Order: sequence, then C-alpha cells, then structure tokens
Amino acid sequence: MTNVMIIGASGNIARRVTDMLLDRSAIQLTLFARNTHRLGKKNPSGARVIEGDALQYDGLRDAIAGQDIVYINLAGDLEAMVKNVVRAMRETGVHRVILISSIGIYDKPLRPVLKPYRAAADVIETSGLDYTVLRPTWFTSVDEVDYEITHKGEPEKGSVVSQKSLAAFIVKIIEHPEKYVGESLGINKPGS
Repeated sequence: MTNVMIIGASGNIARRVTDMLLDRSAIQLTLFARNTHRLGKKNPSGARVIEGDALQYDGLRDAIAGQDIVYINLAGDLEAMVKNVVRAMRETGVHRVILISSIGIYDKPLRPVLKPYRAAADVIETSGLDYTVLRPTWFTSVDEVDYEITHKGEPEKGSVVSQKSLAAFIVKIIEHPEKYVGESLGINKPGS
C-alpha cells in the first residue's frame, strides 16, 4: 500500500488526480484542503479527508506523517506553504514530493506573476527531498491525454495542455515514484 497525500486537494487538477487514483487498491489517499466541501464529493470512498491549511504547521505535519508521496497543488502564499511542507516532510521522514509550478519560471527576466511559482520550485529543488517539479503550459478542459515533456534547461514547448493530461502524468509518477526524481519538467500538448 502506498500512502499518497494531496495538498490542495480541492483544485481542478488535484480532483482529477483523485478520481484517477480512487479505484487503485494499492493507493491509500489522504486529501488535504482548506475547504473540504470543495472536493466535489462529500467524502470520496476510501480516502482520508482532512480540512486544514498549509500555513498552519502543526496540523500539516500531523497529516504528512506516515505518507509515502506528497503531491502539492496549491495557490496563495506558495513559498511559505511549500516551506512548511518541506519542513514537515523532513521531520516526519517522508521523501517523495511532486510540485505543480508553472511554465516560464526559469525565464529571464522573470515575469512578476511567476515569482511565487519560481520561489516554490526553488524551495523544492534545494530541499534535499526526492522531488519532481512540473511546469505545465496553460490548461484546457479538453477530454484527452496527449502530452510531451521537456527537461529543465531545454526550451519549453507548446502553449496548452489538457487538465486530464497533466493529471494522468501525475498519476504515472505516483505509480512509479522512482521515475523523474530530481527533475523539473515542462509538460504540454505536442504541436500546440
């Protein structure tokens, strides 16, 4: 059994990941959200649901304890929240983390709107944890799984990616946590 925690579980991508993982008997999900009523399902069958705030350290640490993989899908004060997650993971001995960031975070000059995403990625990349940072292009709601990835240092490609594609790739990493460790990956629809 792999214990997977989704922090920011009420987000669109996180809900898609949840839906894809709920039928996997080898996965035990913990859904962590500020407002659990936004999860879309009152209590997803088989998932542990925790209402909490990533800025409130003690509750976050308690929720992370015992997890195998933490997937961060947050908005807001990203740097402070990610620092709390990293601290909690270190204190509880959890090593595998996946962070959703944004396309363009390594551009120079960095656009002001991307500074929080870059700061969060910097915290993860220097954390000493087994991380994967994902840098998706703009989301679409198209019902398809069609994506390609680029590695840090390669030119980013494309302009869009479906939410379903991003969720499918996150599930792939969760199911094979040994892959993409220590990588920052762009993800887009080929030819977009």
